[in-house]
Amino acid sequence: MQTFRYAITDPEGMHVRPAGLLAKFAQSCTSRITMIYGGKSVDVKRLFAIMSLCVKSNDEVTFQVEGEHEAQECENLRAFCQKNL
Repeated sequence: MQTFRYAITDPEGMHVRPAGLLAKFAQSCTSRITMIYGGKSVDVKRLFAIMSLCVKSNDEVTFQVEGEHEAQECENLRAFCQKNL
């Protein structure tokens, strides 16, 4: 399992557009991707699960990537976050 922390930089926080992009990105991965925030963990492939966390700008979330290609997909996810979240 690969893990990394990321602080959301979007001024609006994790609203529909970035959450939708994140879910779409996660669906293209073969690994299981989990986002942890505020004591809750959700499947990142599910848009409404991401939205239920109510992540705001500058909040730090933890991503866990688990699967056959976890190392590469974790790096891809980190790059995605830096560009889109």
